[in-house]
Order: sequence, then C-alpha cells, then structure tokens
Amino acid sequence: MNDNAPVRAVLADDERLMRDQLRARLAEVWPELEIVAEARNGLEAVELVDQHRPDIVFLDIRMPGLTGVDAARQIAQLPPRDDGDDDDEPLPEIVFITAYDQYAVEAFEQGVADYVLKPAERERLQLTVERLRKRLAARRGEGDEAPAATNMQQLLHKLAAQLNPSAAPRYLEWIQAGVGNAIQMIPVQDVLFFVSDEKYTRVQTAQVEALIRKPIKELVDELDPQRFWQIHRSTLVNVNAISGVTRDFRGRQIVSVRGHPQKLEVSRSYNGLFKGM
Repeated sequence: MNDNAPVRAVLADDERLMRDQLRARLAEVWPELEIVAEARNGLEAVELVDQHRPDIVFLDIRMPGLTGVDAARQIAQLPPRDDGDDDDEPLPEIVFITAYDQYAVEAFEQGVADYVLKPAERERLQLTVERLRKRLAARRGEGDEAPAATNMQQLLHKLAAQLNPSAAPRYLEWIQAGVGNAIQMIPVQDVLFFVSDEKYTRVQTAQVEALIRKPIKELVDELDPQRFWQIHRSTLVNVNAISGVTRDFRGRQIVSVRGHPQKLEVSRSYNGLFKGM
C-alpha cells in the first residue's frame, strides 16, 4: 500500500439505513477514510472488493446471497492482481457488522477481525478505527505491531458453523488423486502439503506425489482448518508436518516440512500465523 494513498473501504449491509448510519459515523471518527463502494448483499461485496481492492471491508454478518462470513471466505481467496510485484498483496482488514454479540466477540478475540455492533455507536467505532489504523500502519512497518492474527480460514469456519449449526461441515478424510497412470486413495492425514499451479494441485505425502484438479480455494473449505493451514494463496500445509519456520534473505517466512526437502513460502497475508518468529 502506498504510504500516501488514502485508506479505502467497502461497506456491505442489506439494510440501506444501516449503511447510511455507518457511513455517517465513519465520517465523524475517520473523515479521511474513502468509502469507494457499498454492497447490498454478500455477492455484491465480493465483486466490489475484487474490483476496488480496498484496505478495509465492513461486512454485515447476516446478508442475502452470501452471509458476511461466506463473503469474507471468498474475499480471502481472491486472486492477486498482476502488478509486477513478486509479493502477494495483503488481504483487506475485515470488520464484521452484527447485532449478534456472540459471533463478534469470537472474531475479535481471535485477532483476525474487529466488529461493530448495530447500531454503530461513535465511542465503540472510534476504538475500531484506532485498531484499524494500527494494523494498516504495521503493514507499512510503522509504529507498533498489529495484534497477532490466527488462521483467518479457521476463524471463518467457526463463525459459519455458529451461524448455521445444522450445516456443520464434514471434512475430507481421503483424497482421490492421480499417481502416474493410476488413481490412488490417499488418507488426508498423510498429506504433508498441497501446492497449486494454474491447472493442477499437487498432493504431497512422505512417499507419494500425486495430482488433482481441485483448486486450493475449494480445498480450503473441504479440509479441517485445525489440521491444514493456508500459508499462501497456492499452498496448504499440514500443521502436524511443520518442523520449523525461518526467514530468507528478503525477510520472507519459509516453512520446513518433516519428511520432505521442499521449503514452502508464507505470503504476507498469512504472516500472522507465525507471529514473533
């Protein structure tokens, strides 16, 4: 993010009056914040974030089309823009707008997102703004570090289950993959990591390298987030297979995996998984 560029945000709420109120409150506590677009549902939110690439997204948790949590999951999987920069562009900061305090508190306690309770009160919104300023400053290497962030996908899975307990996910236990000219059933617990290119996803165990056509963004929703962490838009790693994390000469975090020589790069968006290392 350009240090001199204005901070940009997208608002998403299916109630126009709620959007109007939040926009007015933000103008009071953060007048230089630029609201670049407003969405009326979750699908619009994802499209507008993809179009504008804002620094912050304010998402109502309960919206038609996609819930705010589902929209956040899709936003986290948006492909980076090809701007010639080798670094992965950071994900926008997520702020959930909700009338349901139990969901919001968990999001805040996980350190991945902040929240605003409806109706947005000036004093509480001021605290959110202060936290957002610190997070954005930390991205530029200014001031104190932002609060440590755990796995965003793990948090979003939990919140999605809370919103719809009857639809609790059943995670994959087996992967059907191509090994040479044969099809092999691979236990998910044996997979060290998944790495995608444009066409295939590589499934790596200690003994076998296989290929599947399923992209990472689908695997993220099908694998247990307690077992597999996303560390890059193209990489998922088995937490139990991580042997260590180091930094290269450019300061990038590099994951070492037990039972395999390949080193896995952690993109900037997921640095918070290994905070302090």
